[in-house]
Amino acid sequence: MPSIPYLFSPIALWEVYLRRCFVASGLSARAVMVDTEARTTVHFWSPAKGPDPKKPSLVLVHGFGPIAIWQWRKQVEFFAPRFNVYVPDLLFFGGSSTASSERSETFQAKAIGRLLVDELKLERFTVVGTSYGGFVSYRMAEMWPEKVERVVIASSGVNMRRRDNEELVKKAGVGKIDELMLPTTPAHLRSLLDLVIFRQLSLVPNFMLNDAIHKLLSDKREEKMELLKGLTLGRDDNPRVSPLKQEVLLVWGEHDQLFPLAMATELKQYDFLCFNKISIHAASPLISLLLIGLVQCRLLGEKAKLEVMKMASHVPQIEDPQGFNDVVSNFICGPR
Repeated sequence: MPSIPYLFSPIALWEVYLRRCFVASGLSARAVMVDTEARTTVHFWSPAKGPDPKKPSLVLVHGFGPIAIWQWRKQVEFFAPRFNVYVPDLLFFGGSSTASSERSETFQAKAIGRLLVDELKLERFTVVGTSYGGFVSYRMAEMWPEKVERVVIASSGVNMRRRDNEELVKKAGVGKIDELMLPTTPAHLRSLLDLVIFRQLSLVPNFMLNDAIHKLLSDKREEKMELLKGLTLGRDDNPRVSPLKQEVLLVWGEHDQLFPLAMATELKQYDFLCFNKISIHAASPLISLLLIGLVQCRLLGEKAKLEVMKMASHVPQIEDPQGFNDVVSNFICGPR
């Protein structure tokens, strides 16, 4: 089924509106090459007149699906008056690209980190990541603990196991994970929407879904499939998560079916045994003793907090933007 011509497409018209909302919020778009050897370029939105030194910096990292402007409009409008807001498109989304063959979430984090730290010279910033963007934000917090002040991980199962993907594919009734995350038919897109949005969209006609597939989800499809295969999280039967040094806020939709609420509870509460190395020096400098003890650790550390959004599924920043904005604002700034 062909897509709707641009001039008559509600999808295309809405994207024009989204761009105008970002501009009206004081942001402008540009692209910067962050790695000349790998020809890695990151497209992003940032304060049009440059950062205000009196404002803290806030970075919004989108998930799989449409480009960033589709996922963060309400947050940009809410936070831009009080923060220097930066909204990058991840590699292979929008105008961001690379010639590198690397496809892990760690590589994505390096690209965004180089933009923020090396190119834009940000001293400190809070990062908010949703879904796949939460994976990237988690890696950024690991790699730049001195730069990332706080971390918000929204609807992002960084503790996922191999069996979680297998169960998700079964639940969605598809053969492979890319059929769900990169739908090519209205039926597959409808299956995805049923999982990520609490309020059902059964009345949306197929021609609209087909137009969304062509205009929002078809670009760089092969590379995005490689991103799914390149994830280092979720490869094992045990979560590959280590505690973060920063304060962490988990924001989760109560009815999330991609990453069920139980995953958020585990991230917040799950204790495991980890090694604690203590070096004890004897009176003689020639003698030292290394004691290795076992201590209990939380998956994301003792500073992790969880906020559950009622009547929301996988995209609470879209389903309940005011509630999402309030809990994030309270976490960063304290209650208003």
